[in-house]
Amino acid sequence: MFWAALLLPSVLIGVAYSDSLVYLLEQWTTDETYGHGLFVPLISAYLIWMRREQLGRLEVGPSWWGVPVLLLGLGLYVIGELTTLYVALHLSLWVVIVGVFLSAIGPRGLKVIGFPVCFLLTMIPLPQLLHQNLSAELQLLSSALGVGFLQLVGVTAFREGNVIDLGSLQLQVVEACSGLRYLFPLLSLSLLCAYLFHDRMWKRMVLVLSCIPIAILLNGFRIGIIGLLVDRYGEGAATGFSHFFEGWVLFVASLVLLRLTIWGLDRLNPQGPERSPAGWLAASVDRIRQETVGTVQTGVTGPIFRSSAYLVSVGLLGCLALASTQVTLGEEAVPAREAFVDFPKQVGGWQGETHPMERVYVDTLRLDDYLLADFREPQGPPLNVYVAYYHSQKKGQSAHSPKSCLPGGGWEILSFERVSVPQPNQADSRFPANRVVIQKGDAKQIVLYWFKQRDRTLANEYLVKLFLLWDALKKRRTDGALVRLTAWVQAGENEDAADRRLLDFVKVITPLLARYVPD
Repeated sequence: MFWAALLLPSVLIGVAYSDSLVYLLEQWTTDETYGHGLFVPLISAYLIWMRREQLGRLEVGPSWWGVPVLLLGLGLYVIGELTTLYVALHLSLWVVIVGVFLSAIGPRGLKVIGFPVCFLLTMIPLPQLLHQNLSAELQLLSSALGVGFLQLVGVTAFREGNVIDLGSLQLQVVEACSGLRYLFPLLSLSLLCAYLFHDRMWKRMVLVLSCIPIAILLNGFRIGIIGLLVDRYGEGAATGFSHFFEGWVLFVASLVLLRLTIWGLDRLNPQGPERSPAGWLAASVDRIRQETVGTVQTGVTGPIFRSSAYLVSVGLLGCLALASTQVTLGEEAVPAREAFVDFPKQVGGWQGETHPMERVYVDTLRLDDYLLADFREPQGPPLNVYVAYYHSQKKGQSAHSPKSCLPGGGWEILSFERVSVPQPNQADSRFPANRVVIQKGDAKQIVLYWFKQRDRTLANEYLVKLFLLWDALKKRRTDGALVRLTAWVQAGENEDAADRRLLDFVKVITPLLARYVPD
């Protein structure tokens, strides 16, 4: 009855969340960082299966608590669709699953399978902005650890941001080498081990937290090894099979270190006889079985299929499945605008030169139109302009924050602040923008960027999403753009001079943008 009662909701969830599930599958199969997500549902299902007899013996049954939880999940679904946030859709999916379990087996039954259900959260990718920020920080940390290892073994190496300078060549620590593809799978595995580790709670917490330094240190060591091989054998050692092999060897080493951590915690104030690795796992499985067998049989409180709470929950899921295509395929109002190909080459006293963007970046950013150009005053230094426009900021198609993209190629962020920029031709009117100072060696740049979203100018990435929801409901519009200006700090001048150039250019370009990024 329990499994049959979950069959119909599962089908309805599959229909309603088909877009989200396809995206998850693509992430699991194409991104090594989240490759473990493919196994998480299977592991959770097996852990629930191991608890099946305990569920059959507990006094469990349908509960009305599942209905408000389902309504919360449906609200998150609408928010995710309208704000183009995949993470909101994924969390909605998880909340709906919790609501279905509550409706079918009640709070007592959900408590029995609480960990397997919560374990499903480890299959959800981080929000893109958070993922990129975390990756950028780990790139710098891994680069520093790699340089430390190289210097320890006598190799002359220096670091500029995420670039390791070996003298004869440079080794860039890109996003794929940040260590996240070790950290997330290891974190998921350590949570599973902590669940099976029948010991004190503080030991379980130490076990879970231990995966963080293990992943970071091993990734730094891996980068150091790659740098050493590149120094000895050339650039070929950083690519191809050797790079792949080094990654897998060190991932296996991280599993060994995790097992040693379990062994050490097991020997520290042991609660029972010392066990071998195989014996520890067998004992954990036996513990779950003993808990299942030891439960007093009281029976199910009532037929699930005849429960009003269960039927209401299934009805809500049915309505969501029917309405899902209408929510995702609703026609948006796209305003008329001019294309950036017609953007003038002469803006005030500034002369511009446009540049084409490489196709790989256009495909990655998924933008609909863009402006990439250098403008300069007579005898003055160039100032770079980048505007990315989106007709519709759907899921996975929205302006990427420069905050997560700037620290790369050896550049480091020296300062980041929110500033107020004077609005041209409007007395006492200003708009918010982000001012970022980045440096690479002796070179320094000042970046000024903001988001032009319909009739608003915003600097906060999260406010962009909030107003995206509001305007999608009120105006049926999700168009918008990112505007980024970059000025070099010339030799012999201070940052104030570069700031003045940026503000001078803002005065002449802002009035023009309304034709290409309409209000």
